[in-house]
Amino acid sequence: MLGDEVGSILREKGSVYKVESDFLRSAIFTFLPVLLIVLLLFFLFRQQMKAAGRGAMSFGKSKARLLTRDHNKVTFKDVAGIQEAKEELWEIVDFLRDPRKFQKLGGSIPKGVLMVGPPGTGKTLLARAIAGEADVPFFSISGSDFVEMFVGVGASRVRDMFEQGKKHAPCLIFIDEIDAVGRHRGHGMGGGHDEREQTLNQLLVEMDGFDTQEGVIIIAATNRPDVLDPALLRPGRFDRQVTVSLPDVNGREEILRVHVKKIKLAPGTDLGVIARGTPGFSGAELANLINEAALLAARRGLSAVTIAEMEEARDKVRWGRERRSLAMSDKERIGTAWHEAGHAYLNMVLPHTHPLHKVTIIPRGPYLGATMYLPEGDKYSTQRKEALANLVVTMGGRIAECFITDDVSNGASGDIRQATSLARHMVCEWGMSEKLGMIEYGDGDSPVFLARDVSRSRNYSEDTARIIDAEIKRFIDEAYDQATDILTKNKHTVELIAKALLEYETLDASHLKDIIDHGEMRNPPSAPKPPPVPEEFRKKPAAKPTEDKPDEGGPLAGEVVGAPA
Repeated sequence: MLGDEVGSILREKGSVYKVESDFLRSAIFTFLPVLLIVLLLFFLFRQQMKAAGRGAMSFGKSKARLLTRDHNKVTFKDVAGIQEAKEELWEIVDFLRDPRKFQKLGGSIPKGVLMVGPPGTGKTLLARAIAGEADVPFFSISGSDFVEMFVGVGASRVRDMFEQGKKHAPCLIFIDEIDAVGRHRGHGMGGGHDEREQTLNQLLVEMDGFDTQEGVIIIAATNRPDVLDPALLRPGRFDRQVTVSLPDVNGREEILRVHVKKIKLAPGTDLGVIARGTPGFSGAELANLINEAALLAARRGLSAVTIAEMEEARDKVRWGRERRSLAMSDKERIGTAWHEAGHAYLNMVLPHTHPLHKVTIIPRGPYLGATMYLPEGDKYSTQRKEALANLVVTMGGRIAECFITDDVSNGASGDIRQATSLARHMVCEWGMSEKLGMIEYGDGDSPVFLARDVSRSRNYSEDTARIIDAEIKRFIDEAYDQATDILTKNKHTVELIAKALLEYETLDASHLKDIIDHGEMRNPPSAPKPPPVPEEFRKKPAAKPTEDKPDEGGPLAGEVVGAPA
């Protein structure tokens, strides 16, 4: 056979052929890459879980932050303009300082305090001041921190938060924007039970379960108390509601005095003037006003902030920044000047109107021009004569525009919206219509909670709706006719105001009074300054003509030709 012959030949030549097999080495080379991949994935997963929350079991831990007593300590001296709220909350501070004073008489401090008020009024600052005055641990958490993508995490975090509070008692737990977790149960758009309701249920149980003698007090803040669940507001949970409202004129002056400590103020600056000129401003807006004034003074190269910078900052915060560089055509400037002249004249001659602050055709914010009014003091009510006068003033812009053109523009769209809203308030809410009487139609200006209000129908009939529409139109038509009559009889004076606006761009109440009484301004304002020109558009010196290329005298590169002032 051929195989036997090959084998005999190999044996004769002395060659030896051996086949060896190493099972361990092959197994290592086979499974080693798999083990390395598994170890790498485990390491990455472990690091990710640590970064997400100190391990896989930390999802249910509370995210409440414990503020140290020495870090950014705030006291009641740093809170101004809300004296009544401070006095009501001082009782909690007194309890935390000396609990036995209340316990020996059998009294108990409120388990929870709900602070209600518009945004920027200082609810969070007030809670920090309570903790600073009482010198106790202060836990802070947002309502949205409870809700998570995993079911049951919110309730677990609520339990953990109260356990931490009991360990540090006496202490304060502050829940900001509690409406994120405390909304009405059963009003969800998607049906019955959801994660937020489960979290709310646990919060209700914890607030009613722990003992007030332990010294754990819950303070919550919201600007939407109308959407909170009634079970959350009952005595035994949030026993007390503290309204933190917008400051009055004295409160605004106190707030300004607190914030001006951070800036360099010119001597003799009367903060009372700014306080009287900022009705409706919140504490946050006043702080922004002071900051804007300081920035403006720094841009102007001043050594201190004066009253002029504060007034300019006030106008910027309320109405927007001036846009002098906006390229308006001459036709638009003339139309804007007549429009604002109509508003300003009616505001000056009609009784029961707010005093005129100034009128300008310099674009500011979203407006091409503005007639600015400032009430003499804080106003908390509106009289019928005042509302009717405001309707007449609002009509003046469109009427004055029609004096110089046979067409109308969309410049009065804001006036139409404002007048319609005011007339609807007069008819549907304020009972100022003789035909409809003292009845409220609709739900007024209450904030809309879509899940609750989506199925509500109006509470009046079709016939009443037609009467409401007719009354709103009657109020506006009568105001339009009265404004037309006054402006037509005094068209010459309106024209003088419009020409003065075109020349000086901004007039105050004293300038308009001179024009109305004497036909001219005795002390006219200074001429308007041209808008600053960016460096890339500034005119460069012309190059000297050469023999090869003579100077043709044409416009230089980068020069704006024919740009309106």
